[in-house]
Amino acid sequence: MKINVCSETEMLHIRSEGVHISFIDCVELLKEKKDVEVCVNSEGIGDVMHSHTYGPYYFWRGLKYKGKRVHTVHVIPDSTKGSLPGWKFLMPLTKWYFKKVFSYADVCIAISPMVERAIKDLGAKTKIVRLSNPINIDKWKRTPRLRKKGRELLKLKEDDFCVLGVGQMENRKGCKDFIKIGQQIPDAQFRWVGGRPLGIFTEGIRKLNKSISGASSHIKFVGEFDHANMPSIYAAADLFLFPSYQENCPLAPIEAAASGMPVVYRNLPEYEMLYKNNYLKAENNEMFITLAKKLMDDKEEYKRGLEISAKLITQFERNEIRKDLISLYSSMSAK
Repeated sequence: MKINVCSETEMLHIRSEGVHISFIDCVELLKEKKDVEVCVNSEGIGDVMHSHTYGPYYFWRGLKYKGKRVHTVHVIPDSTKGSLPGWKFLMPLTKWYFKKVFSYADVCIAISPMVERAIKDLGAKTKIVRLSNPINIDKWKRTPRLRKKGRELLKLKEDDFCVLGVGQMENRKGCKDFIKIGQQIPDAQFRWVGGRPLGIFTEGIRKLNKSISGASSHIKFVGEFDHANMPSIYAAADLFLFPSYQENCPLAPIEAAASGMPVVYRNLPEYEMLYKNNYLKAENNEMFITLAKKLMDDKEEYKRGLEISAKLITQFERNEIRKDLISLYSSMSAK
């Protein structure tokens, strides 16, 4: 059985965002064993097409796979909120387009309960299978070597307590909140890692740039790093804050948890639906500040945060997810 895994992020060189990382993880996951053959994008024709993106290439490539198209849904209409300017006016068009995207697939993989609900709410006519994003836990385990390299990349001193944020530099990700939280904790170093794939089309870009330029010197937005350097970046940090306002099945906080540090989420209903295990959460900036200070100052609280992270990641064990993927492909290729 041959699987054609597709993603326009590869062709457009959008290498740092979560969708591309999920695509790379999927290819690596499938290549771990010899039970399937994998071709990427235009490398060949497979028995099943599995696309992670939803642009023109998805529709064009899919013409050759009628009845055998799989689409992993990483993005839903709500994902445009706080990302694109004028998203409110564009929402009817956005919903129309995503309905076309989801209906074009013969099977949509919903990476979270919220995604499954969004597909159904749009009235898309497609089969839905629920599978979370898998994670290679061993890839993110911190070592002294990784921590040393990461601290050099982030320009941190050996005794700095580093609070990390990872994600696109946009309002939806809570970048302004990260700055506001950091302003109230001057005895820690705050670093935000991530780029701006939408460039000048990022919603609220001028105000966000003003907030970043006006931030205190201990708060730095350091831009993108190559994916190969991200284990070092996570290893350099001591605490991960995830103040995003909308997510589906985010990779960054799980990668951070796998690296071995406490992770504090914004309290969103999608996480309550997604996670089977407990996680640290904050309702607002004041709670983020309180939790961050407690984790910095109290060794027992920090230890508890580590235990919560260790249990949280068990839900995303890649071997079980791989079995389900292979089973899905087999059922489709047999038709």
